[in-house]
Amino acid sequence: MSSDAILPRMVTVSYDHVVKRFDDVVAVNDLSLQVRDGEFLVLVGPSGCGKTTALRMLAGLEEQTSGDIYIGDRCVNDVPPKDRDIAMVFQNYALYPHMSVYDNIAFGLKLRGTARAEIERRVQDVAQILGLEQLLRRKPKELSGGQRQRVAVGRAIAREPAVFLMDEPLSNLDAKLRIQTRAELEKIHQRVGKTTIYVTHDQVEAMTMGDRIVVMKDGLLQQIGSPQELHDHPVNLFVAGFIGAPAMNFFPAKVSGTTADTGFAPVPLDGRAGRVAGTDVIVGVRPEDIHDLARSPGEGKLPVEAKVEVVEYLGNELQLHLSAQGRAFVARVSTDTQTTPGATIRVGFDLRKVHLFDQATEEAIH
Repeated sequence: MSSDAILPRMVTVSYDHVVKRFDDVVAVNDLSLQVRDGEFLVLVGPSGCGKTTALRMLAGLEEQTSGDIYIGDRCVNDVPPKDRDIAMVFQNYALYPHMSVYDNIAFGLKLRGTARAEIERRVQDVAQILGLEQLLRRKPKELSGGQRQRVAVGRAIAREPAVFLMDEPLSNLDAKLRIQTRAELEKIHQRVGKTTIYVTHDQVEAMTMGDRIVVMKDGLLQQIGSPQELHDHPVNLFVAGFIGAPAMNFFPAKVSGTTADTGFAPVPLDGRAGRVAGTDVIVGVRPEDIHDLARSPGEGKLPVEAKVEVVEYLGNELQLHLSAQGRAFVARVSTDTQTTPGATIRVGFDLRKVHLFDQATEEAIH
């Protein structure tokens, strides 16, 4: 790749109180968001949360009902899609089946009247970045799913846009290929350095790829932060349950004095007791914060006697489906743990990692 090829041109993206309504349905509700220069930002949430609509409004494929969208310092509300200096990668690749890989990558450049020598330079640079040099004369039908996705990404890179938009680009790939292509996309972003907004419903994808993650639900932004911030400090019950695999365990509890009674164990509230007095709460504990006390004894753990319902062996760990006084939960433990379904096991909840949520508002209590 030549030293002057695909130079990073840093651009911010801003949503300023953006609303999108489809008749009586509010798809995006008062979205305010700033995407940093060169950032890989992931929009994540369940189907219907508004993440793809937010992306399509930025691309100009949907018109917002109200609010302003900026690319750099330019308001693009009335700018047609072709003039927004963005490139979009779709879920279905959108390759032309009768064209070679070379011509698919070059297509957008030809439409813009780019000089032939410049097209050749850009296509060859992109082919080198993506490992497509030997595939340039092939047709899409001769490529694997992962290779087709690389061609779609290559077509976007060749345009040298200010912003990349990616709408669930890996969802058509099998599990192994998704992991490989995910790593490739991360390497491409590190090399190209362009502002990228990536939409997915897969929280594992979001956690592994995003510099920051925006979690959405019902058109509303729930939380934005680094993967670690969202994992360690979720602002509400939805984010806590959506981020993390397996999902966080939740136990409704009644506050009594300085403890929250889950029905099978009193959880000490420590400094939070005053903030939750007289309140019904939900105690949250991630599976990785529940330990086999026979293998990992120590202070700061709340002991719980539990029945083993299911043991899932995952090679590097066991996932134990447990129950205590009728409350089901999951623990991730070492493969050193020796247990079988029907057995009783003594586990410990790491009290430093216990989360509390208000049952009424579902907001986190810190």
